Amino acid sequence: MNYNDGIEIVVADTSHEKYVDTILETITASAKKRGSGIATRTHEYLTTKMRERKAIIALSGPEKEFAGFCYIESWGNKEYVANSGLIVVEKFRNHHLATRIKEAAFTLSRLRWPNAKLFGLTSQAAVMKINTRLGYVPVTFEQLTHDDAFWAGCGTPEDPHCINCDVLARTGRKYCVCTAMLYDPADHVGEPLPVEFPPEVVEMARQFAEAEMKSKK
Repeated sequence: MNYNDGIEIVVADTSHEKYVDTILETITASAKKRGSGIATRTHEYLTTKMRERKAIIALSGPEKEFAGFCYIESWGNKEYVANSGLIVVEKFRNHHLATRIKEAAFTLSRLRWPNAKLFGLTSQAAVMKINTRLGYVPVTFEQLTHDDAFWAGCGTPEDPHCINCDVLARTGRKYCVCTAMLYDPADHVGEPLPVEFPPEVVEMARQFAEAEMKSKK
């Protein structure tokens, strides 16, 4: 779909590091307003994502005003991939940006990790709806990555990164306020990707995918 609204959705790089503080402030403000939990991330963490070309950013107009963001992380020896930290600036919420950003992050994830399962934890109905359209299905937490580094992002009751991490701890990581969703590429063989990236982005993703395949051999 062509939106013609002057908002571009691109794979972030080092030129976008100047937006990191604004992104972090927007994520924090949104979580507080909703009264829901969200795993916190540092300035260095998001900067690294941009440098590694593992993030999607939305920019509006010729002044390149920040409009939205999402980053990608791989877990469990690249067998699982998560699209996390989805945020849309409130003034841009009538442009289907959440869908557009998620579709771009999903496409980039599939290109860079073609055999990985994509998963997510969310308490937002809108995100669940987008994930469902992309092919995700609700699953138990047991079907997600067991990588402790991922779950550390939620924090602990002693060092909380999310306001609901006490629930996760009490249940032994079996469930929480968030819904777990999973996309298994084995169930979607031959299906087209939702976004068509420029050739140079596709080539970048292909090279990363080949390098990681070789590193596993």
